Amino acid sequence: MKIEYLGHSCFRLDEALVIDPYKDGSVPGLAPLRATAVKVICSHEHADHSGRECVELVDGACDFEIREAPSFHDDKGGTLRGPNTIFVITSATGEKLVHLGDLGHFPNDEQLEAISNADYLLIPVGGYYTIDAEMAVKICEACRPKCIIPMHYRTPESGYPELATVDEFVKLAEEAGIADKIKVFS
Repeated sequence: MKIEYLGHSCFRLDEALVIDPYKDGSVPGLAPLRATAVKVICSHEHADHSGRECVELVDGACDFEIREAPSFHDDKGGTLRGPNTIFVITSATGEKLVHLGDLGHFPNDEQLEAISNADYLLIPVGGYYTIDAEMAVKICEACRPKCIIPMHYRTPESGYPELATVDEFVKLAEEAGIADKIKVFS
């Protein structure tokens, strides 16, 4: 599976599927998103995750099985920021990728079962609007992915000022002994 990081929480898989495209101007410092794909999916309807209009749909095959696990954008049952969808995506070759969207709480047993043992776990780590670095490490320890890809954090060039950088997550992952599984896209 080819995974391309397009910025913030947006990824493209095998040039066929775009997940959580951001709308123009919705993420400070990011250039306008212009991508092509066969299909687009969005974890929720906030502007930094629902820029469907920034993706040109093209003909072709999107050979992914996509399952959804409902969740919340906060730890108050969605009362603060609303719902969130976790995507569990399986390729034609059987690789499992989980995109947690803007998850704001520790997964319940059903959600944890759905996301466990993924080949790739795309997890928010910046806090404030989502889980923070500490909770992200706990989730990684609980669901045991082969590869951890942090997302939804601030960089020197882009991101919301309220968000933490990826550094705290990496530090805590090192302490937990799982840092060797992390792949940070730049």
